[in-house]
Amino acid sequence: MGRYESDVLARGWQHADKPVSVEVPVQVGLVIEEPTSGFVGAITRWENGLVVLEDRRGAKRSFPMGPGFWIDGKPVALVHPSRKPARPTHTASGSRIGEAEPAKVARASRIYVEGRHDAELVEKIWGADLRHVGVVVEYLGGIDDLPAIVADFAPEPGRRLGVLVDHLVDGSKESRIVAALSDENVLVVGHPFIDIWSAIKPEVAGLKAWPAIPKNQDWKSGISAALGRPARTQSNIADTWKWLLSRVKSWTDLDPTLPQAVERLIDFVTTG
Repeated sequence: MGRYESDVLARGWQHADKPVSVEVPVQVGLVIEEPTSGFVGAITRWENGLVVLEDRRGAKRSFPMGPGFWIDGKPVALVHPSRKPARPTHTASGSRIGEAEPAKVARASRIYVEGRHDAELVEKIWGADLRHVGVVVEYLGGIDDLPAIVADFAPEPGRRLGVLVDHLVDGSKESRIVAALSDENVLVVGHPFIDIWSAIKPEVAGLKAWPAIPKNQDWKSGISAALGRPARTQSNIADTWKWLLSRVKSWTDLDPTLPQAVERLIDFVTTG
């Protein structure tokens, strides 16, 4: 035998032992990494040969479609989706979908969400995650009921209570009620939005920004009218919310403040 068993300069020697990119169809919500820049984000859209990623802080960057990306540390090439959609790999919240599991017994801990629309939005984005960890979400009709709910719930280690409150800002009635709660097994997290509708990015509704509604006008009615939708009755408002909610597909359609608040609550009630 010669010094080499084969010709080291034979065709293909440059690519020997190098990992081969796997073709992955693009889909909204798919979390990928562009290793050259280190940017990690979820796909929000693709057009004109570019794919747009958004990270958890809301920053967006565009990259050319094709090879050069990573998923879980492995190289992939992004391709246009086929007519048959690929099985989703992540939930609407961005969590990876695992193998199917049997139903779980609910934890003693709970999450309360103020507002029916708030609860519906939390269910749409985080419902799969909450069922995975066995956490039940309860509807909180109003912040005034919170002290009585806490007393009745009787929190303790292993039986924690997390609460998501509307418009929790300094000096508000909500902040004074929350400040009176001192139990270490209760965590109240608020979002700054005057209404949960505005936690949804205005682009989802086809707007550049949520319009300013005069204080003497009902906010939801004003938004419905700005969207060119009927706004005279509660039924009209309910229809606008259903339309808006239907356009929300994942956490990338939300202002980053809301995912941060909800994920903080989930962490709190599933630990300690």
